[in-house]
Amino acid sequence: MDLAIVITVVLVALAFDYTNGFHDAANAIATSVSTRALTPRVALILAAVMNFVGAFLGQKVAHTVSDVIVPPSGREGLVVILAGLLGAIIWNLITWYFGLPSSSTQALIGGLVGAALAAGTAVHWSTIVDKVVIPMMVSPLIGFALAFVVMIAILWIFRRRNAHRVTRGFRMAQTFSASAMALGHGLQDAQKTMGVIFLVLITSGHLAPDTQDLPLWVIAASAGAISLGTYSGGWRIMRTLGRKIIHLDPPHAFAAESVGATVLYATAFLWQAPVSTTHVITSAIMGSGATRRVSAVRWGMARSIVIAWVLTFPAAGTAAAICFAILHPLLG
Repeated sequence: MDLAIVITVVLVALAFDYTNGFHDAANAIATSVSTRALTPRVALILAAVMNFVGAFLGQKVAHTVSDVIVPPSGREGLVVILAGLLGAIIWNLITWYFGLPSSSTQALIGGLVGAALAAGTAVHWSTIVDKVVIPMMVSPLIGFALAFVVMIAILWIFRRRNAHRVTRGFRMAQTFSASAMALGHGLQDAQKTMGVIFLVLITSGHLAPDTQDLPLWVIAASAGAISLGTYSGGWRIMRTLGRKIIHLDPPHAFAAESVGATVLYATAFLWQAPVSTTHVITSAIMGSGATRRVSAVRWGMARSIVIAWVLTFPAAGTAAAICFAILHPLLG
């Protein structure tokens, strides 16, 4: 029975990874598709491949995620993790249905914390504040500011060049910026699922608590799940990011993607923080678009996205707590 629960929780973690892939596929490719730099199918294939590669580039974010809560060992701890995953999946599906690019990272952390609180188990609040909350708040601000500065620099450098040639050149360059963004998405988001599976294996006693290196099958399974999810596409959210916030041209899209990728790499390698790829690219799109004029950004849609961000942590936590209340009498 315990082995069956372990396998179930691992499969649910991979299911979350899959929903993360199709929920966040738009992060890497929406701007390239909306500017016609890439066709939707080519963009999806490119994003899926780069997501898979990015998953193998580090493990620091995974260790941060596994340190968020301290579930009890054995079956009850597995139920806590399972409820947290289900809460995150439920909120991901709700926001996907309504086309809102909310944060899968917030949903996962919120789900784990909600389930842990419902179970009365320990939560590492210092880790959440230092490695989740602060980076989650700072990274969008940095993304907005850097994208604004980079776009101003692009406008100044190419101010005397032929506009048609500049647009064509940046449309070609978007292949590289979109690839960099997809690589950063794999680096960040696949590791979050790795961290959960790592926590499952420690809780069930299959790995020692002081284990440093994740098993290769955990990395490969997480990379494969997020890549398959990415390939299945996230067309609803793609429309929101690509058109409803602001109509992008290739130079603006290149600036947003390049800055977004840079922020993802820096937070993963330097801060070891599981930041939201959705937060980063959305704020970068706004910062890039704001160089035209402030009114060019559709702030009403941006406000709806911010509301979804604010609601994600408590909503996923509440869903996870309800799932724990249902599952605990059955499996605990």
